[in-house]
Amino acid sequence: MEKTYKDYADFLKGYFPGKMQKLTVDAGFSCPNRDGTVGRGGCTYCNNASFSPLEHMQRASVAEQLEAGKSFFGKKYPDMRYLAYFQSYTSTHGDREKLMSLYSEALSVDKVDGIVIGTRPDCVDASLLHALAHIGKPVFMEYGAESSHNKTLEAVNRCHTWEKTLEAVHMTVDAGLPAGLHFIMGLPGETTDMMLETVRRAALLPISTVKFHQLQIIKGTRMARSLESGEDLGVTLFTVDEYIALCSRIVSILKSLNPSVAIERFTSSAPSDLLIAPRWGLKNYQFTHLLHRAL
Repeated sequence: MEKTYKDYADFLKGYFPGKMQKLTVDAGFSCPNRDGTVGRGGCTYCNNASFSPLEHMQRASVAEQLEAGKSFFGKKYPDMRYLAYFQSYTSTHGDREKLMSLYSEALSVDKVDGIVIGTRPDCVDASLLHALAHIGKPVFMEYGAESSHNKTLEAVNRCHTWEKTLEAVHMTVDAGLPAGLHFIMGLPGETTDMMLETVRRAALLPISTVKFHQLQIIKGTRMARSLESGEDLGVTLFTVDEYIALCSRIVSILKSLNPSVAIERFTSSAPSDLLIAPRWGLKNYQFTHLLHRAL
């Protein structure tokens, strides 16, 4: 089925000649919103295990984790090349020398041609970004912005502002690195118009990639506990059809304002044993197929 927007594979073609696979690594980072650097308790929606559930891998070295990932994918795709994805928690939060050592370790692994660093916009500075720009292989920065509305960010205990996201994006681009943003659709108090305004604001920035996903209520989070106590969270828990309609409008906005931005994904699928709502029963690729049909 023909695509109607630029996707992540299209973006990567500008850097690599063949197909690339992300390999998620857990390098033992913490989060400044949990350890007291900027806050305590974390974001109200966050249970890190929902997107990094391989707890048994956490004590393995970065290189060992990457070799295990290569072994898994290499059986079916022997010619595959890889990106090391530092996803868990905040992957620029720590001692600078230690950070650079971990990134270099990942890039020393055979067939790992670049790294993706997931972090918060308040956890980078110009000196780190310039060091990453000279590391020798492609580095892609992904910032959890979540919303462009400061009232929303405060409501979910995000402990940074939209202005901090703007600062991080411009610092990243000034250093010569591609910048990506991540947003959650359906956060407390946000109307559809507010969500789409976030998309418009993002489209006006010099970003290369963007990720979206629907809000999910995950066991073990502050949001889940509030829901169980009967509190009205003011969130939007989309049905599949509702979210397809929203994503269709997101695509239209990005194509109109900044068609060069690659949309990496629209959804996230938390492990079934952690997910409370909404329970769609769809894999990410199945949702994307439905969206492509709608588009």
